[in-house]
Amino acid sequence: MSLYELENSLRAEGLSLICGVDEAGRGPLAGPVYAAAVILPESCVIDGLNDSKKLTEKKREALFSVIEREAVAFGIGVASEAEIDQLNILRATYLAMNRAIEKLPIQPQLCLIDGNRNEGIVFPSRTVIGGDAKCACIAAASVLAKVSRDRIMLEMDEKYPEYGFAQHKGYGTKAHYAALREYGPSPIHRLTFLKKMH
Repeated sequence: MSLYELENSLRAEGLSLICGVDEAGRGPLAGPVYAAAVILPESCVIDGLNDSKKLTEKKREALFSVIEREAVAFGIGVASEAEIDQLNILRATYLAMNRAIEKLPIQPQLCLIDGNRNEGIVFPSRTVIGGDAKCACIAAASVLAKVSRDRIMLEMDEKYPEYGFAQHKGYGTKAHYAALREYGPSPIHRLTFLKKMH
């Protein structure tokens, strides 16, 4: 299945404004969860576009500016670590996704959500399992969300250098757990994610 097949078939059904939505940062122990919503123009083919997890950091950074330039519209939404602790990660992810869609200057007719759940999305939507590898607008959203989150984690690394955020971006690596045992949690750690820590 080509990256453009799904969107093309939806356009054939008369939907012209289709928005891809994806998140980055559901799993880490620290930092916010990011989501992006992207509407790509009909004939847009972005060279090298793929699921952000399959791309190098350098390639993602390069694609970020191409997507910003080529997209009809895009929005980036965030839910903070405090909101994650308060709501739980799934509800906080929906919050970030809804915020990203709200930021679009034009309202999409349909949002394609990566994954198998969309009950928390307040806009017309459908799910696409493995969407970041099947659908161009979701792949574009995955790149914007991942790059935006990585950039903020690099800033957090300067603020809290002892945790090594520049390396692991807040994910639970061996070095990250060691730093947590030594220094305790920082203000950007998700306390609900640290309960299982020994």
